[in-house]
Amino acid sequence: MSIPRGVCVCAIVPAYNEGARVGRIVESVRNFVSAVVVVDDGSTDDTAERATASGAQVLRHGHNRGKGVALRSGCAAAFRMGCDSVITLDGDGQHDPEDVPRFLDCFERTRPDIIVGARVWGRSEMPLHRRLNNGLVTTVGRWLSGTSVIDFQCGYRFITAETWQNVDLETTGYEMETEFLIRAGRLGYRIENMPIRTVYPRGTSHVKPLREMGRFTRLLLRSLASPVRSDSRSTTQFHESGAG
Repeated sequence: MSIPRGVCVCAIVPAYNEGARVGRIVESVRNFVSAVVVVDDGSTDDTAERATASGAQVLRHGHNRGKGVALRSGCAAAFRMGCDSVITLDGDGQHDPEDVPRFLDCFERTRPDIIVGARVWGRSEMPLHRRLNNGLVTTVGRWLSGTSVIDFQCGYRFITAETWQNVDLETTGYEMETEFLIRAGRLGYRIENMPIRTVYPRGTSHVKPLREMGRFTRLLLRSLASPVRSDSRSTTQFHESGAG
């Protein structure tokens, strides 16, 4: 699947100490997109050097500022380059770059505002505490946003520039991805689900479960203060194309 005609797609890869993996990710995803931006979020290893050598444009944060800030930096750079959409995927190998064509195919056929990866295959590989946390956040997030998003915490996404630039965000960590979907749903943007495989590479996770759960809880409580729009045009569909 080539890039849809008339569309400039940039892959955004937030990375923190992912020198062992980021080069392979960049090399793979470059086959499907117009450009790749890696945001080195304060790494102390050779993440930036590996990403640059593999053909990515690299932005460097002087210290670790959080995934949400990294995504904001990457998207801002992509839109300055003239791209009108982005695909976000993690730098730890959790997301298979070979799924990028499926996101592009979905966008070509139905032109949604957002496509969210749904980790439905191999979900048992996800650690139990993360499955429980994900289920809770997704259940509450769907209610708050008025959507049927299957996996609120999946960072593998296709987002149009118009959507991203019109959603105001406050958070800076992993919870920003959930905040984005809640706010986008309330604004009426059309969201579709894309089934993907659950992959958990070996190594130490940068996610601190108790801290992140606290942040998600505060986000969800703040969201309760603003009711879901009753006139929301947001719809959510599930795409099976290319599955398996």
